[in-house]
Amino acid sequence: MARGRHATRRRRSVVAISVTIAVVMLAAGGTGFAGFRYDASHAGQILPGVTIGGVDVSGLTREEAIRAVDAVASLQLGRTIAITAGKQAWEMTAGSLGEQADVDGAVDRALEVGAEMGSLERAWQRFRHEPSNVDIDLSFDTPSLAPVRAFVQEVGRRTEKEPTDAAITLDGDGGLSFIDAKPGRRLAIEGSIAALSRALESGSSEVDLRMREMAPKITRRTLGTTIVVRVDENTLYQYDGFKVVGTYDVATAKPGWTTPVGVWRVWDKRENPAWYNPALDSWGADLPAVVPGGPGNPMGTRAIYIDAPGLIRIHGTTDDSSIGRYASHGCIRMHNEEIEQLFRSVDVGATVIVAGTRPSWAQEWDTAPRADI
Repeated sequence: MARGRHATRRRRSVVAISVTIAVVMLAAGGTGFAGFRYDASHAGQILPGVTIGGVDVSGLTREEAIRAVDAVASLQLGRTIAITAGKQAWEMTAGSLGEQADVDGAVDRALEVGAEMGSLERAWQRFRHEPSNVDIDLSFDTPSLAPVRAFVQEVGRRTEKEPTDAAITLDGDGGLSFIDAKPGRRLAIEGSIAALSRALESGSSEVDLRMREMAPKITRRTLGTTIVVRVDENTLYQYDGFKVVGTYDVATAKPGWTTPVGVWRVWDKRENPAWYNPALDSWGADLPAVVPGGPGNPMGTRAIYIDAPGLIRIHGTTDDSSIGRYASHGCIRMHNEEIEQLFRSVDVGATVIVAGTRPSWAQEWDTAPRADI
């Protein structure tokens, strides 16, 4: 009888243990299932204690986190950079120069925090609001230099100043204007792009873009010879730079003809030039069609051809008495010995300025007011 009672107790103990184990297993399974469901329901949210560039994004969805981080990133992208080039200045934002923040990438990395955990562990961390203590770096970079290059090129266009060459020219009133040489300036494009790129990378708020000085090609010392003919005086002035080194009496156009006012260039020089009659059917009808160079040639011993309209030349003459008077058909006459002297010092390409006008009262062979012959 005793042995039967003991056997019954053992069976009851086994059953009790089995029931307990089953209950525990069911409870564990229920907890795991609940944890799985809790983790799944929060799968689109960032774990507690995660920050992006110092911005707390705990529990936020991707869209919510992007909005929160964008607000902070915009402060960095909106920072101003004071830019100077020469005497001009601009204020540009980092964002307008192409700087960008990788907000989307940072938020995606934040969502991946805890991906290596099990669902129950993540659920437990979320439930207890246990911080992950993870800070995701918010990176700023300039993936393209196109905005920087476009800005620098515009600055270059606004600040560029071509050098001024020394020159003698006509002013608006028909007088002479003496222009001295001045250096120009030009922005160093590639160096400026590099300087702005460094400022974006370092967070600098000031950048001075370097201007390069450009020297003039022609200075007062290298200007050389300029010929100035004053029709109102019938005088030719030879300048070396801005200094008068020769003064000569000349003849210019008589009434009905013109010695063209303007700035011209010497395009040819000839010794003992041949004269080709330009008016066989009018005033030159009684003259030969061609007079070869030498004694008796109407152009004398030398001719300097300028590009003024009307085949205008500075030349000698066979009629010294016409010098100082309004006597030519447009050309500028000189004494032969004086044109020979001028001829030697004037190169092709030299500037010839014709200024002033014949007095309204002047008749053919009248003498200019300031002529001294």
